[in-house]
Amino acid sequence: MLQLNRRDFARYVAQAVAATSLPGQDTGGLTFRADAREVLLHATVVDKKGTFITDLKRDAFKVFEDGVEQPIKIFKQEDVPVSLGLIIDNSGSMRPKRKRVEVAALQLVKASNPYDEVFLVNFNEDAYLDVPLTNDVKKLEAGLTRIDSRGGTAFRDALSMSLDHVKEKGKKDKKVLLLITDGDDTASSDANTLEKLLSKAQRTEVLIFAIGILNEERAREAKRAKRALDMLAKQSGGVAHFPETLETVEAMAIAIAKEIRSQYIIAYSPTKPDDGGFRQVKLTVKAPGNPSVRTRSGYYAKGRWRIETYWGIHAETIGFREFVSFGWTHRRELWRFLRWAERMAEG
Repeated sequence: MLQLNRRDFARYVAQAVAATSLPGQDTGGLTFRADAREVLLHATVVDKKGTFITDLKRDAFKVFEDGVEQPIKIFKQEDVPVSLGLIIDNSGSMRPKRKRVEVAALQLVKASNPYDEVFLVNFNEDAYLDVPLTNDVKKLEAGLTRIDSRGGTAFRDALSMSLDHVKEKGKKDKKVLLLITDGDDTASSDANTLEKLLSKAQRTEVLIFAIGILNEERAREAKRAKRALDMLAKQSGGVAHFPETLETVEAMAIAIAKEIRSQYIIAYSPTKPDDGGFRQVKLTVKAPGNPSVRTRSGYYAKGRWRIETYWGIHAETIGFREFVSFGWTHRRELWRFLRWAERMAEG
């Protein structure tokens, strides 16, 4: 068998796959094809009082990508189960606030779809996955209450870790994170700047909600924290809440649970070919009372490769880098496909 290093292997895969346009053929166990990118939006519509509107029809909405209107392919309003991550500040300044925050987090879980799966990350200057994905409220309660608050605040590190975890382990199509913190980030690594975290959030397509308990922070730190939480939430399609008193945190958490369950699902296939760049998305709504709508601000367009085994062992849609990684792991099986593709290209 020909010996290839990983770089040569990647180039060879690209050439072989590009050479054939015969998806669905018997290639020795695997089927490979490029899929058209489908962009999925989770949208919240509220009236002037902030009440969720859930009875609008498809023709009330318009989607624009980089200023060009896109035809809507999928439209529904449905309470779908989600993979949800709770990311709770456990720094020293949270000590007098933790009890109320714990109650709020548990009330959010209880107000959520009963088929949700939830994980818990507690953080100070470090982030800890204290409860893996579960639908057992008692496990979540135990993970929340066994914590002793101390140390600094590294919410960017905690968010980054949680994005990785929900993307890798979450079984639900819709993925959501809720961050609750009481101050500005003081301890995250230089690798997790706000700009890098924003890009990561947009690439992973996870909704981020936040509750910033900033009323006791100094003005400068509170302003910086509010800006960061607002940007992360708005650009991902979520929203950040900033309670004036600790007593209102629970109501805000329940409101977030209700919002997650009240969103529209809208999907379209972009008319512009994938180029790897960032695409701005704008969603508009026209209905009585002039309601407002929010969804994520955009996404990164990249081609996707679908890898399927005809015996049903493996089927997923991945990016080309992951495609190469998969192929390297399964290179013996894939080698048969490459030889087949080469023969097809030669006619």
